[in-house]
Amino acid sequence: MSEEQRNRAGAETSPSVTAGEVPRAYRPAPAKNDDAAGSAPSDGSTPRDGSAPSDASAGPAREQAEEKSGKKRRLQYPPAPEPLPVPVIDNHAHLDFRDGEVSVTVREALDAAQAVGVVGALCVGYDVASSEFSVDAASKDPRLKAAVALHPNDAPELAAEGRYETAFARITELARHDQVVAIGETGLDFYRTGQDGIAAQRRSFEDHIALAVETGLAMQIHDREAHAEVVGVLQDAPTLPSSVVFHCFSGDAELARICNANGWYMSFAGTVTFKNARGLREALAIADPQLILVETDTPFLTPHPYRGQPNAPYLIPQTMRLMAEVREAKLDSLCQQVMFNTTQAYGSWT
Repeated sequence: MSEEQRNRAGAETSPSVTAGEVPRAYRPAPAKNDDAAGSAPSDGSTPRDGSAPSDASAGPAREQAEEKSGKKRRLQYPPAPEPLPVPVIDNHAHLDFRDGEVSVTVREALDAAQAVGVVGALCVGYDVASSEFSVDAASKDPRLKAAVALHPNDAPELAAEGRYETAFARITELARHDQVVAIGETGLDFYRTGQDGIAAQRRSFEDHIALAVETGLAMQIHDREAHAEVVGVLQDAPTLPSSVVFHCFSGDAELARICNANGWYMSFAGTVTFKNARGLREALAIADPQLILVETDTPFLTPHPYRGQPNAPYLIPQTMRLMAEVREAKLDSLCQQVMFNTTQAYGSWT
């Protein structure tokens, strides 16, 4: 994406997105009768007009779980932030997940994001169905690129059921699509998978590394409570992809130094804005500026002060502003750097 294209894209606005107000596409439909007034959809996914949009996400609804405080999650989408002075791209989003009180189409999500300076997104797969969704969505909208993979938490179950080879073969097919720019999300997750699943996770991780190398694509890593083990697998690999990205970077300054030394990208999500994320902000402060990316992990990890509410790509400016504060950098300069880094990691977005 050229400088002229970035500036033109960043200048485009939508009358339905105003800073301080929830974008129109994310607002529930007005109640049609008095009996329905004030009621919320039971599954958190009802479209505004009561019918399924033509390109609505077909994936699972996010579980409407309680927050740690014991309160039910707030299902209202947050207000739109002030637009960014220089456009950026959301490095990691799951646009097939449904959340909140409404269903939002891919086009609506990208339109709302573009209005605040988020001019594109990487739609990331975590199983065969979501990877197929990502490829299909990216083929229909030039603002979107796709990543395909099997999630590390799924690998042990697939292996136990004898379905891993077939599933990975399908991922390999999808990786050849011209809108796919990354293999991911793959990696290790010791939070949800116990000792009996580690071998299957590691094998899957190694298979995805090899696929990324074979296809010449970047790789997005899911790393949860497995920092040392992820680094060990990467260091043991005979060859690594040209771009290695730690999605939703969750390490401390030590892991940031390792990433700096190896040229691995660190993608920061809304978690960096959380009040208890001091170690994460310390990592951001020392990260090589040429290795910093930004993401939402939509619909998860909504930035402060909207933690617990549904997330969406239009909320990237909330995270970018906090990142600029931590880095003691000008917002426009950091945005420009992040956009450059994104195209370095994945190639042109046009």
